[in-house]
Amino acid sequence: MSGTILIVEDETRLADVLEEYVRREGFKTERARTGTRALELWRAAAPDLILLDLMLPEMDGLEVARRVRAESSTPIIMLTARDDEVDKLVGLGLGADDYVVKPYSPREVMARVKAVLRRVQGAVVVPQALRVGAIEVNLSSFEVHVAGESVPMTTAEVRMLGLLAKEPSRVRLRAELLEQSGGTDSYADERTVDAHIKNIRKKLGLHGDLLETVRGVGYRLRGA
Repeated sequence: MSGTILIVEDETRLADVLEEYVRREGFKTERARTGTRALELWRAAAPDLILLDLMLPEMDGLEVARRVRAESSTPIIMLTARDDEVDKLVGLGLGADDYVVKPYSPREVMARVKAVLRRVQGAVVVPQALRVGAIEVNLSSFEVHVAGESVPMTTAEVRMLGLLAKEPSRVRLRAELLEQSGGTDSYADERTVDAHIKNIRKKLGLHGDLLETVRGVGYRLRGA
């Protein structure tokens, strides 16, 4: 793999270690210590992915994520020292593709980076769009249209929605959706599936009720 990773971390030691691992894997890097500088570098360098610390001077990581996601679908992995479910779900609600809780292994972070980039680069290619009612999902271009209008979604959200759209009315387990998004097999990560589904429903607008919860099992996309 190659490309540019923007590391946004105000702790110099952690940033140094991350940068070493990232470069060792063949990526170029940009670094920012503050949220304001992160936005400047994101616009100037157009990185392929952002490693974004939650707690930053000037502007926190959640606000940086909010502003990035308002303008683009650049993949974001949140780095947080708060092992708190609310913070994780808030971060994902802003469109983060994944998160890692400190203290973390740089190897774990790089594994997450590679998994997200594989999704972005189209590891799964479907030649035609999948259609369910007014919802159209294209896993080749990672685009979603609802009633003909483009709807921005993160790569994890597109892949989850695509899995549901492949066989409308089939119930998909949380574990299946988690695997599709590149997560790991833990309770906390399965909770992130619920957060992604909540975001997808919101983005589907009037058609969000087609995405149904099967209590205690998982989710299905109701065929129109």
